Amino acid sequence: MMVEDRALGRHGPSRRAVLGIGAAAAVAGSVVMSQPAPAADWTPPPNPLANGRPAAALRRFRSKAVDRAIDRMHARLDRPGAASKLARLFDNCYPNTLDTTVFPDTVDGRPDTFVITGDIDAMWLRDSAAQVEPYLRFAAADAPLRRLIAGVINRQTRCVLIDPYANAFNRGPTGSPWASDKTDMKPELHERKFEVDSLCYTVRLAHGFWKATGDTSCFDAAWRRAAASIVATFRVMQRKDGPGPYHFQRVTDRAQDTAPNNGYGAPTRPVGLIASLFRPSDDACVFPFLIPSNMMAVVSLRQLAELLHAIGGDEGLASDALALADEVDVAIKAYAIVDHPRHGRVYAFEVDGYGSRLLMDDANAPSLISAPYLGYCTADDPVYRATRAMLLSNDNPWYFSGKYADGIGSLHTVPGHVWPLAIIMRGLTSTDAVEIEETLRHLIASDGGTGFMHEAFDKDDPTQFSRPWFAWANGLFGALVLKAADEHPQILAHL
Repeated sequence: MMVEDRALGRHGPSRRAVLGIGAAAAVAGSVVMSQPAPAADWTPPPNPLANGRPAAALRRFRSKAVDRAIDRMHARLDRPGAASKLARLFDNCYPNTLDTTVFPDTVDGRPDTFVITGDIDAMWLRDSAAQVEPYLRFAAADAPLRRLIAGVINRQTRCVLIDPYANAFNRGPTGSPWASDKTDMKPELHERKFEVDSLCYTVRLAHGFWKATGDTSCFDAAWRRAAASIVATFRVMQRKDGPGPYHFQRVTDRAQDTAPNNGYGAPTRPVGLIASLFRPSDDACVFPFLIPSNMMAVVSLRQLAELLHAIGGDEGLASDALALADEVDVAIKAYAIVDHPRHGRVYAFEVDGYGSRLLMDDANAPSLISAPYLGYCTADDPVYRATRAMLLSNDNPWYFSGKYADGIGSLHTVPGHVWPLAIIMRGLTSTDAVEIEETLRHLIASDGGTGFMHEAFDKDDPTQFSRPWFAWANGLFGALVLKAADEHPQILAHL
């Protein structure tokens, strides 16, 4: 990990997740995990995916449009070999969020959808948005699916209004295993880690839903208050007037599970970037200006302004969002593009405004690899291309190459474990059919015999993996298969 620290001494980077790492011995049911007790009104089975996709009667939600897409893909890949395994993986993975993690309801006459991650009975803003995004392509023609996604947006609005600094929420005011964290916990919160991308994902989903359907029913007065809270929170976390009100500490034996400097994170110079004390992996940042999340903020703030203009919203808020996006973008170009001794001008992963920088990438999105997927730059941007080359090499300390796959891992899991999310994102940001096919082949080999994607797996033994029920990775895998079918049909033809 290339770190240049010119402002402070020692740092405590990142943390392990709520779940402990488990190992699978050929089937997902053998994964040993530790996790907080689920909500009292619903107890998930230890592993609902042990026998493949749940039977129709056990699925939480069924979309006719999604089922038809699965049938079409299955027919397209109905032949022996890698194609047959890809068909099985798509059958299982693409509908996984709908099958197992959504809880549609109605609150005050409006759709409300709580979305768990899979094996954690809580709703992360990031995960919930990313889990339903692959279904937006069908939302216009499938009214029940459209209502379900509208319910996610409505629920996220309520979450942001409860606390814009929190990353994960309960279904109700039920308390949390992390209630003793030294931050402003509330009974509605599962965890209160400030991650810039959490708020960005709520905007990304709202904007994508509007673009896909033209439906503006979600964007009521409460949504506009939440939008204003997002912009205001980002302004505060630029830290132009001091560290601001947010702080976080946890009593733990893992340095990466808490924020240093009395809970405020490492010092930063106010240069226009937004401080994020934690990464999308829920691990503490080394330097709080996390560049992938700031890239996403630029895009999301511009999306928010576009949406506010379209619905006749607050023009002052729209102008403020655009001004903030421009300010952050200028700061990224001024402070986050640095010289690498082998790759030239590249994006740093984290900076502090004083000149310190961290050169690496993490498997979770937003990541530097994901910049074109986020909409921040094009895949042929010279700085992005140089950054990508650095990250997909041994110059990235979290890049691993093994018998079954090459890809990016994370401090969140053990060294030598590659994340399917990172392999998928490599494929989604590639314009090269050969590279996309390679990512699909790595993913086909990664499931450890379970028929699903996981959080991470051993590069030399995919039966050793963590999290057998991780809906975000499953859905994003489906999105990659659909991208290949749409843009490079020859890949599926000769698998």
